[in-house]
Amino acid sequence: MPITHEKRNTPLPENLAEDQPVIAINNLDFAYPDGHAALYEISLDIKKGEKVALVGPNGAGKSTLMLHLNGILKGAGELRVGGFPLNKQNLPVIRALVGLVFQNPDDQLFSPTVFEDVAFGPLHMGFSEDEVIARVEEALAQVDMSGFEKRLSHHLSTGQKKRIAIATVLSMHPQVLVLDEPSAGLDPRARRGLIQLLNTLPITMLVSTHDLRMASELFPRMVIMDEGRIVADGLTSTLLRDESLLEKHGLEKP
Repeated sequence: MPITHEKRNTPLPENLAEDQPVIAINNLDFAYPDGHAALYEISLDIKKGEKVALVGPNGAGKSTLMLHLNGILKGAGELRVGGFPLNKQNLPVIRALVGLVFQNPDDQLFSPTVFEDVAFGPLHMGFSEDEVIARVEEALAQVDMSGFEKRLSHHLSTGQKKRIAIATVLSMHPQVLVLDEPSAGLDPRARRGLIQLLNTLPITMLVSTHDLRMASELFPRMVIMDEGRIVADGLTSTLLRDESLLEKHGLEKP
């Protein structure tokens, strides 16, 4: 499959118009095998280029929802990514479109070196050696980690690991970047560096976070979840001024 380096992200599918949502969820319900219901009637559209914060107390269903976006979990309802319905047939292309970054980077980094971690996705997508090297160099440059190719991933700081974890998905040129608690465990300097990094990435983004200060700086739109439901969806600046809403759903004004 030929690759053009002029376009860094996967092209929009031909059946998706520019004004259609990249992520479209309609009445999604999900219960775990033990019977615990985690999501109720979730409906959410995210358009190309939007940066959206997903907030709420622990147990609200944020991580469960995010794991649906590339088919790790499958609930009842309709979910489309890039115009493709989420089903077994479309799973490979959807997983290429959605780059999921876990809260703990050690869950994502398992190869001996940084290069091997970042190259893992492109290699398994069947790209040539030259293309894999180009994608690794590009992804590391995007997260300001050029020159770390030969470093041992487990010897890096938490902040450096989080950047490499982001690079592992950027190397696959996703349309959507989904991050779970990216600022958790970072010291102030690393947190500020992460905020600057996320601000510069020109990609659709859904980020689950308890860091409402970061949400106010980076994400024009905020979705609040509680007890498996979306309870508010609007401008971040507006929702953060509603102290009664925040208090009701276990959040504190930054």
